[in-house]
Amino acid sequence: MIATKKREFKDLMENIKDYKSFFLVGCSECASLCGTGGEPELAELKETLEKEGKTVTGTFRAKTGCQVLGTKVELKPFKEHLDKTDVVIVMSCGAGTQAAVEIFPDKPVYQSNDTLFLANMTRYQIFDERCSLCGECILDETGGICPVTACPKGLLNGPCGGTNDGNCEVSPDIKCCWVRIYERLNKINRLDDMKKTREAKDWSKSQKPRALIARTKEEKKK
Repeated sequence: MIATKKREFKDLMENIKDYKSFFLVGCSECASLCGTGGEPELAELKETLEKEGKTVTGTFRAKTGCQVLGTKVELKPFKEHLDKTDVVIVMSCGAGTQAAVEIFPDKPVYQSNDTLFLANMTRYQIFDERCSLCGECILDETGGICPVTACPKGLLNGPCGGTNDGNCEVSPDIKCCWVRIYERLNKINRLDDMKKTREAKDWSKSQKPRALIARTKEEKKK
């Protein structure tokens, strides 16, 4: 899931100070779990904007805010509300905001959140980063723990000289990921995987912008 946090309201107000009416779009998935784009947050922002003298023509929580066509279909019942609005405020991630830009090409679109990282939710509204979306996974070699992400230096061949008592030199609160990898591989009887020397990361595989067509040739013909 995508982790987001609310922008400072004063920064959002600076964006929208010249507009009067707004339509709010939340997201039922990631943003709802982060507490940045669910029904309570939609209601809260609506109330806050109205206290600032703004008009909110409607609110809507998309099933999946980053899905362009699906969200466009879901918004059809809100056409009258949208016709009356100056600006669309998107309460999801950057992908959801850019989906709205495509759906509303003739209206200003502003985001109410900052997008942080691809997250694992370990407990309710507690998140950590475990994947960097680098395009070339080596999890099969490292016991399912990603050193590209878990190591602040992204080291691919064991710990640096700064590790101390199994902790990272960046922070004593971070356990060295290569210590974790060693312990994991030892536990599953795959320590020989530690002997492999990995070449420098091929960062061209994460060159942006990227695209993916997951449909088969047969599906494309339909």
